Amino acid sequence: MGTYSDDWIERLDGRTRLAQAVRDRLSSLESDLGGRDLLSYQERSIAKRAIWLETLIEQREAALARGQEIDQGAHVQAINSLIGVWKSLGLKRRAREAPTVAEYLRGRSA
Repeated sequence: MGTYSDDWIERLDGRTRLAQAVRDRLSSLESDLGGRDLLSYQERSIAKRAIWLETLIEQREAALARGQEIDQGAHVQAINSLIGVWKSLGLKRRAREAPTVAEYLRGRSA
């Protein structure tokens, strides 16, 4: 998982726990940002990269836990990059716009 590809999430085998976890994380992040439909292309692109970096970092940390050596400089750089990505997206949840009561009732009767 060393090289980024724009379609990396789509190429994951959906039956694996990794694929399910990655898709769940991306969905959660998009929800925290106000919902996929409210995100700009740039925000969706950055969100996807945030999840890729997070997955890369966790794979390296799992390797460390198994007693394997990792490139610590690259690991710290990935963590710093992820922090920068999180900051560009914002670290707080965004509220979704709720419909008015009249809009909600109109939608239910339609």
